[in-house]
Amino acid sequence: MDWKLEGSVQRTESPELQGQEGILEDIGEDGLSESFQLLQIDVECDCQDREPLPTNSTTWCSKNVQRKQRHWEKIVAAKKSKRKQEKERRKANRAENPGICPQHSKRFLRSLTKEKLLEAKHSGPRLCIDLSMTHHMSKKELSRLAGQIRRLYGSNKKVDRPFWICLTGFMTDSPLYEECLRMNDGFSSYLLDITEEDCFSLFPLETLVYLTPDSEHALQDVDLNKVYVLGGLVDESIQKKVTFQKAKEYSVKTARLPIQEYMVKLQNGKNYHSEILAINQVFDILSTYLETHNWPEALKKGVSSGKGYVLRNSVE
Repeated sequence: MDWKLEGSVQRTESPELQGQEGILEDIGEDGLSESFQLLQIDVECDCQDREPLPTNSTTWCSKNVQRKQRHWEKIVAAKKSKRKQEKERRKANRAENPGICPQHSKRFLRSLTKEKLLEAKHSGPRLCIDLSMTHHMSKKELSRLAGQIRRLYGSNKKVDRPFWICLTGFMTDSPLYEECLRMNDGFSSYLLDITEEDCFSLFPLETLVYLTPDSEHALQDVDLNKVYVLGGLVDESIQKKVTFQKAKEYSVKTARLPIQEYMVKLQNGKNYHSEILAINQVFDILSTYLETHNWPEALKKGVSSGKGYVLRNSVE
């Protein structure tokens, strides 16, 4: 019986194998070639459905180059516009300041400033800052005074006819000197005289004119043969006549700025009027007058509206 089953299996399998072999024999070489042709057609159809890729990167590179080219053109146009604006600015500066050549370098301008300051030491007007009264000043007051010295020196460098500045009664180990070094860049290289001597022993007394708001005499003119003294004093408690009394001790001539002669009091809410000015403001008035010989213009430069004074002609 087992033999019969095996035989039947052999008989059932045999026709299938024979059928497959027959099919392969019937297909032959022509059938295989047709199948490959159909497969190739299917692949070509899939390729046609997709977007064709460029054979090289010429198109992509050209877009990239065009983008860079547009960016570069914008940069060039911006540079041309900037050069044009700079040229116009230089032209305007030449028209306003015909005596200054705009193409000078900063080094040349610094050299020119140094030359003017050194020339003032021998033939220019002289200004003395009396710093012998700083021992009772607070740290805040010393900082304010150091800032005024910095602004005064900066203004002196810019004027056409600078003063020669001398800081008298100035101790190099004093808190004010340390504050000047801390607040003022390059203070140690300032082109001015620094001495511990008092102004009354350094200069002949007859050449000194102590500028103080408590003086009875108004300053009429700036004499190049005189040494004008400013009290280096920042006193928030406003001790009156400190500089005036010191000048009287040495029988030195005093003078005040002609504020009362050319200015009037302006009504304000605080009813505040003061002729006490910072040393850099006094310097601005003196230097402007030396250049213009016009007191109203000079006072306008140094006396701010916060002091409660205005020029007479502005009220009329």
